[in-house]
Amino acid sequence: MALEIERKFLLAVPYEQLEGLIRVRSEQRIEQTYLALDADQELRVRRITDVDSGKVTYTHTFKQGFGLKREEIEYEINEGLYEQVVKAFGAVALTKNRITAEWNGVGIEVDIYDQIQLTVLEVEFDSEEAAHTFVAPDWFGQDISSSKEYSNKTVWKQLQRK
Repeated sequence: MALEIERKFLLAVPYEQLEGLIRVRSEQRIEQTYLALDADQELRVRRITDVDSGKVTYTHTFKQGFGLKREEIEYEINEGLYEQVVKAFGAVALTKNRITAEWNGVGIEVDIYDQIQLTVLEVEFDSEEAAHTFVAPDWFGQDISSSKEYSNKTVWKQLQRK
């Protein structure tokens, strides 16, 4: 299992104000549906469309843990399998645009959600020490790494109730 170490922030400024601060590498359109959820485990599928090329990929992901450090297994699946699973569950997909960028030599991802007013900035790290010592600028916003209310699975569960 791969280890994912990341910090998440509630972006404090509108995304449009980041022009000149970040260098955009790519943008993706993501639709994700959860297949199973437990306290600290999740199974999900995603349809990921590259905004520039239009290339579409599909993934199946298992995650375990919560907060700063989680275990993750992710692999690509085909469109047919993705469609079968999504139709079988009949759930509303969580949709967002993900901008992958660089700020001061640091790789960042900005997720802009469609169904709710939420923009989250993520930074992945090679070690817990690097994550703990990282000093974010004020415009990154509030650190929500350990806040369950902003997790993708919490937001997705709220969508299913609407």
